[in-house]
Amino acid sequence: MHTAHDAEMADTVRIGFIGLGLIGAPMVERLLECGRDVTIWNRSPEKCAPLVAAGARLAPSAQQVGRDTDIVCLCLTDTAAVQDVVFGTGNVVAGLREESLVVDLSSIAPDATRTMAHALDDTCGASWLDAPVSGGVPAARAGRLIVFAGGNANDVARATPVFSALAQRVTHMGGHGAGQLAKSCNQQIVACNLLVIAEMLAFAERAGVDASRLPEALAGGFADSLPLQIFGPRMVHGTDQPRLGAVGTFNKDIAQVVRLAEEVGAAVPLTQAALARYAAALAHAEIGHDADASRLIRLVQLPADGGA
Repeated sequence: MHTAHDAEMADTVRIGFIGLGLIGAPMVERLLECGRDVTIWNRSPEKCAPLVAAGARLAPSAQQVGRDTDIVCLCLTDTAAVQDVVFGTGNVVAGLREESLVVDLSSIAPDATRTMAHALDDTCGASWLDAPVSGGVPAARAGRLIVFAGGNANDVARATPVFSALAQRVTHMGGHGAGQLAKSCNQQIVACNLLVIAEMLAFAERAGVDASRLPEALAGGFADSLPLQIFGPRMVHGTDQPRLGAVGTFNKDIAQVVRLAEEVGAAVPLTQAALARYAAALAHAEIGHDADASRLIRLVQLPADGGA
């Protein structure tokens, strides 16, 4: 339950946001709708204009975002992008102060997260919180994301002005990197589930069942899931716009799961099989890296069904 003190703190804390992609942009929209003070910067400048029109301030550089705000949120593509924006060409770290807090909402490598958190502390004394999210674009727009937090418990509390606007639930999973590990577990289920949903719907079509009725028919049962309800109808009807989740992103996430599992000696045979299927999707003429995950059904649709 949020208190009057929380609301007062949210009104005065200055939030920076870097990374205005598929889920970052609706996060900023939600923060603005909740009355937050938001300064933005993006590596692709054209994505800034609609958010500036909605009330965000535009910083001339990533470094300036760090200088002008109290909490810097990142929502970037991958580990390399986070590293570059914070410590490389973006040089956010040069604008940070000891009391600054970096909240990384990206889904990146846990081991790299721990390294960067320590480097940030060593360089300027600022704090790092890994806080990857789940729920997708619809939840970002509605402020109903779930957050897996890794870092210091006090920093989780300090991030309340961000989380109270964006999330329905925040779970502190442990120290630095623990949030990213939890997100890897989440993506392991989601990425594998999407492939099974695609196979199931294609099988139903070939067997003569009206596949378009299956998401509703399965709702509330043991086979139900948010991916089924969100992506199932899109797969059946061939809908892939607006994009809700890129195939390349799921491939990146479960490739990381396989790597981490090998490092700790965990057996993940189904995830390894799924990774091979995502590799096939990346090479498929009608799918590819940037395609919406609804196109995964084209991996298993036969030519007679209109697939590849």
